[in-house]
Amino acid sequence: MKRIHGLEIRTTLPEICNPAHMALLIYDMQVGIVSQVKDAERVVAKVSEVLQAGRRARMRVLFTRHMSLPVDLMGAFQLRMAMKWQRVEEPDQVRPWFLRDSPGFPIVPALTPLASEAVLDKITMSAFEGTPLNIALRDCGISAVAIAGIALEVGIEPTVRHAVDLGLIPVIISDACGSGDPKAAQRSLESLAFEGNAVVIDTSTFIEVVRHAAETDRH
Repeated sequence: MKRIHGLEIRTTLPEICNPAHMALLIYDMQVGIVSQVKDAERVVAKVSEVLQAGRRARMRVLFTRHMSLPVDLMGAFQLRMAMKWQRVEEPDQVRPWFLRDSPGFPIVPALTPLASEAVLDKITMSAFEGTPLNIALRDCGISAVAIAGIALEVGIEPTVRHAVDLGLIPVIISDACGSGDPKAAQRSLESLAFEGNAVVIDTSTFIEVVRHAAETDRH
């Protein structure tokens, strides 16, 4: 731990991944999104491993869900984005895929949130925009957030960049992040790693470091 002017600067992986100061964010692992990923079964299994490790370490856990607004409430940007995703030419051809309580909206059953875990709905790519995520983490004294889910190149990258701008250390659990386009996802990962503010690790490393940190705290 580095110290200056009364500040504690966490630089090592065990310091960053201490469950007392880190939260786990499970990003958009919804039925309708997971079904669009080719290696969905592998991704769900990896996210489940990460989730169980976070729970064993008593880490604070939050989920996000992407939510569609009814078409009558979609503004120009929401309609433009939906047209792009749905590959339609006219705004009146847009259909809201992720309306609340629609079949594709829930978190996949294998990752069902506990009563002690928050589920935050959003209409944006960054999990911090339009949700109480930032204030919830700050109020709990969180300085780092581990991220797993789908999709790395679409919503996780902007969430990571937003976390950095908020002064949080993002930890990307790379093999527990799914993608629609593996090449685009790899470019995102390389760009975030090059920038240097995010930490990139794999599932086995995450499990080991939070297990060790939790055991150390108990002793």
